[in-house]
Amino acid sequence: MRIVVTTPTGHVGSRVVRLLVQAGLRPTVLVRRASRLDPDLRARCAVVEGDQGDLAAVSRATAGADALYWVNPPTDDDDPVAGYARMGEVAAAAVAGNAVPRVVFQSSVGAEARHGFGEIDGLARTEELLDATGAHVTHLRCGYFFTNLLLDLESVRSGVLSTTLPVDHRMPWVDPRDIGDVAAVRLLATDWTGRHTQGVHGPENLSFAEAARVVGEALGRPLTAVQVAEAEVAGVLRSAGLTDAQVEGVLGMSRGQRGFTPENPREPLTTTPTPLGAWAHAVLRPALAA
Repeated sequence: MRIVVTTPTGHVGSRVVRLLVQAGLRPTVLVRRASRLDPDLRARCAVVEGDQGDLAAVSRATAGADALYWVNPPTDDDDPVAGYARMGEVAAAAVAGNAVPRVVFQSSVGAEARHGFGEIDGLARTEELLDATGAHVTHLRCGYFFTNLLLDLESVRSGVLSTTLPVDHRMPWVDPRDIGDVAAVRLLATDWTGRHTQGVHGPENLSFAEAARVVGEALGRPLTAVQVAEAEVAGVLRSAGLTDAQVEGVLGMSRGQRGFTPENPREPLTTTPTPLGAWAHAVLRPALAA
């Protein structure tokens, strides 16, 4: 099988690449700079250097592919929804042009709403674009990444988990490595056809208050969840140079969660094993100590 993996240095993509190599395959990876790849894995992959926004590069990487793992990378667009949609257009054009039979797309919980979820609306548009290619497609509707906590280490060090959501709002939290496991299994399977959505929800739904307790126990320090007003977060983001559309893209992801029930319910198919506490001890604790 010839399987193509995008964002192979990311939290999920790197896991997918390693599992495919361990399965005996030589995956093709599309990456901006080959030097960013793990040297031990690089020799076991076919490497195509290029930008995912470049149709020629994506078409070159996916020529003759049996399956594609597509992740919309962040863009510098003033409007992140438009940026994600633009990446989706490139993916769809390459899939259609090369008649790639199967695509597994890293989407998100909330994409099923199609609008009202900030940046996730761009993933929703990508789902629609990939569906229209005629390929067999699975959209992985992923929960809230544990690794989002790595983006605010200073706040965690100060003993705070901040959110614009009510601190008792519960939602799926998931280890990106577990998403990689689900993706790799789906890519290696050849007996599915049509369009599918699959939730990847972690072992349990958690509120920020519950997450603070679990992470605090893993770190051995008290941690408190605090709800922050959207206006306050918007001010911080604008002062960091984000455009109005970028600010809305960030805030909208949380705003859309209010009163929302995912299309894919929690069941054995959508539940993955790694608990937040184990991840926090193994990953977040060393990151705070660095």
